[in-house]
Amino acid sequence: MKQLTGPSWDLSQEYSSPTDSQIEADLKEFTSILDRVAEENKAILAVIDRIESMSSSERSAAIEAARNVHDLSEKASKFLGNPSTFANCLLSVDGNDDIAKTLEGSLIEYRVKFSELMQPLSQFLNLVTDDVIDEYLDDERASASEFQVRHTRARRHELLSLDEENLVSALGQSGIHAWSRLYDRLSGQLKCQVLDGNDQREVGIAEAASLMQSTDDRTREDAWRAINRAWSDHEETCAASINALAGWRLEMCKRRSNGKAVHFLDAPAHSSHIKRETLDAVIDVARESRELSRRAAKALARAYGKQRIGPWDQRAPAPELPNQDASIPFDEGLEIVANAYGQVDASMGEFVRMMAKNQWIEGTVGSSKRPGAYCTSFPKSRTPRVYMTYSGSMTDITILAHELGHAFHHWAMKDLPDSQRSYGMSLAETASTFGETLVRDALLNKAESPQTELAVAWEELSAITSFLLNIPTRFEFEKNFYEARQQKPLLPSELRSLMANAWNDWYGDSLSEPDDLFWINKLHFHISGTSFYNFPYLFGYLFSQSVYQRRDQMDGNFFARYTGLLRDTGRVSAEQLAQTHLNVDLTERNFWRDTVAALEPRVRHFEGLCEKIFD
Repeated sequence: MKQLTGPSWDLSQEYSSPTDSQIEADLKEFTSILDRVAEENKAILAVIDRIESMSSSERSAAIEAARNVHDLSEKASKFLGNPSTFANCLLSVDGNDDIAKTLEGSLIEYRVKFSELMQPLSQFLNLVTDDVIDEYLDDERASASEFQVRHTRARRHELLSLDEENLVSALGQSGIHAWSRLYDRLSGQLKCQVLDGNDQREVGIAEAASLMQSTDDRTREDAWRAINRAWSDHEETCAASINALAGWRLEMCKRRSNGKAVHFLDAPAHSSHIKRETLDAVIDVARESRELSRRAAKALARAYGKQRIGPWDQRAPAPELPNQDASIPFDEGLEIVANAYGQVDASMGEFVRMMAKNQWIEGTVGSSKRPGAYCTSFPKSRTPRVYMTYSGSMTDITILAHELGHAFHHWAMKDLPDSQRSYGMSLAETASTFGETLVRDALLNKAESPQTELAVAWEELSAITSFLLNIPTRFEFEKNFYEARQQKPLLPSELRSLMANAWNDWYGDSLSEPDDLFWINKLHFHISGTSFYNFPYLFGYLFSQSVYQRRDQMDGNFFARYTGLLRDTGRVSAEQLAQTHLNVDLTERNFWRDTVAALEPRVRHFEGLCEKIFD
């Protein structure tokens, strides 16, 4: 009998355990590189306070040192990033792993030191004139970082003094990042009571969340309410966390407003490599399209014999219909993804199979696993890893396709310099949502009955409601929260109210009740590395749809052009990428309107299937 749940990943290719001597060796090498960075920094620090008056020889020495520091930093990041990724992977699978926690904690001081020693280079590259930058980039050690350097300089007016930047970095480890780690610990250890037939059983949050992929309404709703009951015991803690995260960022906005006000959306838009005008265009078109998105939500509800969806239906699979398998074993699900990817190019399908063969996918069900799914990679080997909880639903196959899309994106850029492999969050979702669409359409083309068609089309409609209703709901809540947080910290009751209002505004009459604890139970609101971990999904979904919609227009050269687009994601802005590869302007609302309009036939098709099957 085939195993239903997913496999365990193999991390031993990197380290055998959190106490592996190779970790100590890597950190020793990291420290050695930092010593060399400190030595090179002397030439930069000698001129940092008098950039405008440095002599010709000082300028040459500082530029040479800056190039060396950049080169060394890329080497150092591998030796620190590898154990960091390893610890995070271990704690994702077992939030109670004390040895992994110890490793994670021990890395904090290394991150602080690394950040401090990188500040002189950052200051230098932001303070010097354009002609100095041109000279700095005219060398093979630095030339690959041109986009990164010039993109960062666009916010040079926000720079603090060197001492202040070092202080911010040092305090952050026990400040903003500590709150995020607290949330991770909570989510990994939290237990809740869920229904098991007519009895109750205790499970972890991740396992409870997987129950919301059940075809049974009662099971899904019970799991959702159980999760919220568990989190409600920590309302004050999570309110303190989310208030602290926002408060820190808002204070930084004030401190960085050097002659020009810094808005709380400036940093997330910039880190996503998009303009604020592009963000506004995407959100505005999503708002304009609520009628279509609500139609999709109501159609999903109709398939379950309801008029409205509930918050517990966000990850619901297609309802069970006659002659349908209730679940799909992992190996079969993986092959579905591989075959769909292979329709673009055989190498894409082989990549999926390679991920499984190399044991780079974690899909087990466990009581101490963290909820959610992600793709990460080990810097030393440049090999990706996919994390999820696979229990056999069609939604799980979609999640697998999504995360393997991220992994393929990593793989397509494997040979590029590190400075060209860092792409904005908005573009990070391009390959993942493209992968989802590939799998859905491949399954639709093979469907032999309306029932099978509905099971596949269900995922399409779920994506529309997720990206065009749920993601904007998160964005609106966070935006309204940050605006309110500028006045004072918000109470749990106020956070509940803000969240409920956002749900109702976007879902309207397609929703039975809002999830007013979504600000607690959604990990993305508690990530310290970036705020507004939401709109990039909307952007990525629609952008990938636009790429997919142009697939037939690119003759037989689509795969080469697609991988070319992915490889450019760390080398240009989203606007430049779209102009170069698609010949479109992302700030124009009509581009996004056309992309959304192309989704309407998919909604209509699903509505027609409902009429055939349920009327």
